[in-house]
Amino acid sequence: MNTVSRRDFVKAAAISTAAFSTFNILGAQSVGGLTGGKLKFGLIGCGGRGNGAVAQFMEACKLLGLEGELVAVADVFEDRVANVVKRYGIAASQGHHGYEAYRKVTESDAEFVIMATPPNFRPVHLEACVAAGKHSFIEKPVAVDPVGARKVIELGELAKAKGLTIVAGTQRRYEKSYLETKAKIDAGAVGQILGGVISWNGQVPWISSRQDGQSAAHYMTRNWLNFTELSGDHIVEQHVHQLDVANWFVGRPPVSFVGMGGRARRETGNQFDFFSVDLDYGDGVHIHSQCRQLAGAYTRVGEQFRGADGQIIGTKVSGKDVSIDAIKVESNKGQVQEHVAFIKSVRGKGEPLNCAEQVAHATLAAIGGRISAYTGQLVRWVDLTVNTKSPFYSMQLSPSALDFERGSVILPEEVAPIPGEVTKFRDRG
Repeated sequence: MNTVSRRDFVKAAAISTAAFSTFNILGAQSVGGLTGGKLKFGLIGCGGRGNGAVAQFMEACKLLGLEGELVAVADVFEDRVANVVKRYGIAASQGHHGYEAYRKVTESDAEFVIMATPPNFRPVHLEACVAAGKHSFIEKPVAVDPVGARKVIELGELAKAKGLTIVAGTQRRYEKSYLETKAKIDAGAVGQILGGVISWNGQVPWISSRQDGQSAAHYMTRNWLNFTELSGDHIVEQHVHQLDVANWFVGRPPVSFVGMGGRARRETGNQFDFFSVDLDYGDGVHIHSQCRQLAGAYTRVGEQFRGADGQIIGTKVSGKDVSIDAIKVESNKGQVQEHVAFIKSVRGKGEPLNCAEQVAHATLAAIGGRISAYTGQLVRWVDLTVNTKSPFYSMQLSPSALDFERGSVILPEEVAPIPGEVTKFRDRG
């Protein structure tokens, strides 16, 4: 693989991110003839996020004068499939369970597929959907390790060649307030962004304890939120939102990561309770990333940035008066508007919307911070993307998605990594 200079890489990333931001601000594509008809779609992952995405896709259809028809669903667990089948009144034969059940959705007549499984499975499921010619909605994050994230970028390029749409669940990019804020940044309201703080400080959303007789695979999948191999740790699974906003507003991904973290109270799994990461974006720009899942502690979810001529707190911009074009959205809910953009991209005019690289970059930013905190080492963006000699470049967490399909899952120890030591989360091949 060819290497690129830091300056060339940062420049190219900035151009790519700026182009995507402009595309979003314009409201996806020019659209015509969207009234009437049904959109057949499938769902891979029947948990809470999958159920929510189905409802949001259907709401987006209604806003566009269309009707969504759920034609195939898949999940590892039969009970979750049965719940979705009953909830949406589809035939039992359209529901499939097991670790290979996603293939049934790709083999169906669904035109659109929503993927809402644990992120460990995303690269494999996306590959199957692209191969089958499906337009894909992929929930964030999209991987748990550098190899998986680069695979999603590769699949994004393949989707472009096939004329397929890939939209990601980074809903802040579809919220009117964030779109207006980005437009003001681009218009010079705060000048060059010089630094900031991004936070997701809350508590563990849920845990699932191991039941008597439960296999290692089923226990990990039920309790996926608490295993790094399946979720990427909460810096990846949850804090990816703020990292995506930072990449978007700054206009490029970080150059390097120096992080720390630890665990004192987590009850299951093998993750940290908290992370603190210095994101170096180059040119003297540093963003402090902080996230934790600790009950009873101060909570804060949001972003703030300091510019040469002003500041941004949340989506409130204080700085120069600037003029921006009116931002129009069909829904004030970002999680609905992203599906509006998904549908418009397929049914509208122009090039299909493709968010694979953007969401993979946000995911990689989270993974880079996690690796640095787990190992205690400096991690560079090039170590994750182009430097094949780096031990982090080829890192793959195990068990992988294919291990679950093969039935070869071995339960990892439910202990956290120790920074400064070679841990099980480093140098995996």
